[in-house]
Amino acid sequence: MIKKIFIIIKKIIMSALFIYAYNVIATPLNTIVPINLITIFVVCILGVPGLLGLIIFSLLVF
Repeated sequence: MIKKIFIIIKKIIMSALFIYAYNVIATPLNTIVPINLITIFVVCILGVPGLLGLIIFSLLVF
């Protein structure tokens, strides 16, 4: 049980770091993805395709 909780926490932290890394790289292009619970949850569940989906969504909406 503790091992599963540790894996979930690790995924959440890695998702936030992936979004932050993308924001650092994409800041000159003005295409950032906000770091909040919804975006972290999407990247945590879907992984890189989720991040790509959020990037495409942010490009289309903003």
